[in-house]
Amino acid sequence: MEFRLEICVDSIESAISAFEAGADRLELCSALSEGGITPSYGMILSARKNFSAGLHVLIRPRGGDFLYSDSEFGIMKRDIEFCRESGVDGVVFGILLPDGNIDTVRTSALVKLSSPMAVTFHRAFDLCRAPERGLEDIIASGASRLLTSGQKNSAGEGAGLIGKLVRQAGKRIIIMPGGGLDLPNIEMVARKTGASEFHMTARKSTGSKMTWKTEGIPMGGPYVEGEYTRKVADPEKIKDIINILKMI
Repeated sequence: MEFRLEICVDSIESAISAFEAGADRLELCSALSEGGITPSYGMILSARKNFSAGLHVLIRPRGGDFLYSDSEFGIMKRDIEFCRESGVDGVVFGILLPDGNIDTVRTSALVKLSSPMAVTFHRAFDLCRAPERGLEDIIASGASRLLTSGQKNSAGEGAGLIGKLVRQAGKRIIIMPGGGLDLPNIEMVARKTGASEFHMTARKSTGSKMTWKTEGIPMGGPYVEGEYTRKVADPEKIKDIINILKMI
């Protein structure tokens, strides 16, 4: 089986590292500490300029749940239009109804608006109330791919459900495990699920190059590492993961 690896990045530095390490595709976002939100137009244009293919962009107007107001839905539509106009290859989004089912009306509308770009329905799926029904709703919307951790904290824990979804989907849609994937569990998840595409951040912590550091004044919340430590894509880890997949 031929495997494909998607790396989720929230900086141009990570994007360059991931592609140079051999990633097949990027999911470009910002604020990974919040699970990702839509990146700036400047970042999208920079990524498109630097990479000729394999660029997917997260369409998520804010953190939190996946129940969006009319104004937020309007923002999502405009961001999709910008991505299409900018030559982006794919977009990534997910919308739920208040009762926990997939918002099929809005999802279908966004899929239509996204054409000819590919569409991934993201891990909003992991919060839906009925995964088998949810998968059928997403397939009916016309999406190309479903990103899921199998409704668990990580794809390793959710590998059983992911395998069932792969079998249910057949060739109608790509099921892509993601969430908590890394070197220790990628082989297990690949073998147990039968999936052919995988999504991860593959990050490492790196220190700031600032020579002057003012400590004790955090710009984020209490659980953020601080302004002088960042997480970036680790090219060596990505190469190791690719090698593991090649040996399966």
